[in-house]
Amino acid sequence: MSHRSIPTYRSRLSITGRLMRCCGAWLLVSLGACGEAPPPGASETQPELPLKIVATTGMIADTAQRLAGDLAVVEGLMGPGVDPHLFKASEGDVRKLAEADLILYNGLHLEGKMGDILVKLARQRPVVAVSDAIPESLRREPPEMAGNYDPHIWFDVSLWIYTLEPITAALVELAPEHRDELEARRESLRQELEGLDAWVTEQIASIPRQHRVMVTAHDAFGYFGQRYDIEVIGLQGISTLTEAGLQDVDRVVSLVTERRIPAIFVESSVPRRSIEAVQAACAQRGHEVAIGGELFSDAMGEQGTPEGDYQGMVRHNVTTLVEALR
Repeated sequence: MSHRSIPTYRSRLSITGRLMRCCGAWLLVSLGACGEAPPPGASETQPELPLKIVATTGMIADTAQRLAGDLAVVEGLMGPGVDPHLFKASEGDVRKLAEADLILYNGLHLEGKMGDILVKLARQRPVVAVSDAIPESLRREPPEMAGNYDPHIWFDVSLWIYTLEPITAALVELAPEHRDELEARRESLRQELEGLDAWVTEQIASIPRQHRVMVTAHDAFGYFGQRYDIEVIGLQGISTLTEAGLQDVDRVVSLVTERRIPAIFVESSVPRRSIEAVQAACAQRGHEVAIGGELFSDAMGEQGTPEGDYQGMVRHNVTTLVEALR
């Protein structure tokens, strides 16, 4: 399996001090003032354990922590309820990234506002886009995205399995003496995810065919629908950068009422008002549609809850869908 090559600059750079002396982290990064990468062979020092890893989304952070175990402390920048399409890194976030031994991000333009920062930091430390491991032939390319791929890869569990390889490879690069341990965890997690993928397939298949329609706030579940054979209708498009308009609402209301769809769903990282507007408009047309529950789309649940890890989030979403539509 091919994946992105990982830089091997292992010496810890004194970035934090330079960051604090600048007017602000955003100005620093935009001007390329983080410093130049050290010449090859400048230092052979391995990073100290536990490694400091920063991931952009909770899904990546959870997966990386499962793979690293006690060899690393993984921090996710985007917490519960945070929309990655709208996320803008603060000065503190940039400082965390600059101090990390490894940075993991989704890619495929999910973290659009952070792109320049990640490019700058990749000159000094390993910065890995986990989506690079997914073959292009398996990536979803909706017509409205004009040649770009849908970034919501985590909703197809069989695709998410591909991300285990680049994360493990990056960890082995930083802690080579723990290769066997890391690769064993990778294989264990792979088996868990294969079981989860099979469970999702079975659960969605239990929904009657005429009710197997998933109406959500934005088109985040395209991979989910493609993999598990359920029709997905988003009020907004792939991104939430622009709000749904009256035409979007009317389109979805017409579909829901004509097909007598029993339930529609809100998302944890998108305001409820757009879906509630659809519900109210359906009622005006004589069709009472229920809000079937809250789905976790671009962010997981609170830490410590069942939805606060990747597998728990997937199970919550599937259970919510099945109970509302079956």
